[in-house]
Amino acid sequence: MKKSMMCALACSMLACTPIFSQDELQLTSKDSIVQSSWMFGIGYNIVDDSGDVFDQLFSVDEQWNAVAFPSRVSIGRYFKNGLGLEAIGTYNKYKVGKTVDNIINSSETTYLGLDARLTYDLNKLIGETGWFDPYVGVGAGYTDANDQTRGTYNAVVGFRAWFSDRWGIDLSSSGKWAMGNDEATNHIQHAAGVVYQFGIEKGLSKKGDEKLALIQAMEKENQRIADSLANEQRIKDEAVLAERLAQEKEKARLAAEIDAENQRNQGIKEAIAALGNVYFDFESSFLNASYRKKLDQLVVILKENPTITILIGAHTDSRGAASYNLWLSEQRAEHTLEYLVAQGITTDRLQIEAFGETQLVNECDGTVRCSESKHRLNRRSEFEVINF
Repeated sequence: MKKSMMCALACSMLACTPIFSQDELQLTSKDSIVQSSWMFGIGYNIVDDSGDVFDQLFSVDEQWNAVAFPSRVSIGRYFKNGLGLEAIGTYNKYKVGKTVDNIINSSETTYLGLDARLTYDLNKLIGETGWFDPYVGVGAGYTDANDQTRGTYNAVVGFRAWFSDRWGIDLSSSGKWAMGNDEATNHIQHAAGVVYQFGIEKGLSKKGDEKLALIQAMEKENQRIADSLANEQRIKDEAVLAERLAQEKEKARLAAEIDAENQRNQGIKEAIAALGNVYFDFESSFLNASYRKKLDQLVVILKENPTITILIGAHTDSRGAASYNLWLSEQRAEHTLEYLVAQGITTDRLQIEAFGETQLVNECDGTVRCSESKHRLNRRSEFEVINF
């Protein structure tokens, strides 16, 4: 009967999870994306100030002005919600023979621009790609061009293509409309350059969120199945444990005649310490049968001493990202607490704290090669009496 139930449950889980294979069902660096950062850029700008608005946009020889060296620099801050704030400085030269303000330019003049803009990442609407970021934006700025100064209203459309989390290229085109100077014409400015991200904050991609939800659901289901199969054995173990604890209680009563309070407290600490730690498999917060037995023993101790409060401290080994390990230790602490509560221990007697990989019990901190058995010693939940 039990085997048939397990087979049915396993088939049901497989039917509901066709997206990932068993090897894929773990979070990796590919499941995270950059969500916010600072960004520095340097590159080239091209100015089309021919005066014909959108006619002959690609008349490179007649209308485009550019210099041979990097002529654009930018710095910006980009946020999780898709918005970005950016400051941009540009330099250029209007070349002799180019069409500027509807006439052929007869003398070389300098172009200077200083702009600020607000952009929005279109991936927030169409879905994250991780490498291609189209955007639109608006802004304002100051331009000195063709010996005329003006303020400008700006609109931009562009995209960034990323080679890594930090390096990419940025291509954009901006329309600039003059304000406060009726003689100054509107113009178009194209830009191409390299961008570098720093101060990066990453988060899970959509696929990563799906993986995490699936991992949590499978762990919960595995825990439920294991609890059901272990219940009969737990009842037997509790009977044996109850007899042993009854003997220990009698010994504690005799010792209490000498120093009742101190001996009681020390006896409780020693009983909990004697149980040892609860250990977990790699990247798992699942409680297997042998360690649920330890928790069953802890339940008996807590029920026999209804005034004590304990701290459950959960840990991981050093493998994996620190943020992920902190989350995993939180899951281990929560699952340990949930099991104790399910056995009748009230939450006001239980406190939890997650330490991630910050309190290793050996030298396996990632700088030395360690066996799996050594790493396992760090994947644990510990118990400490904090109030008698």
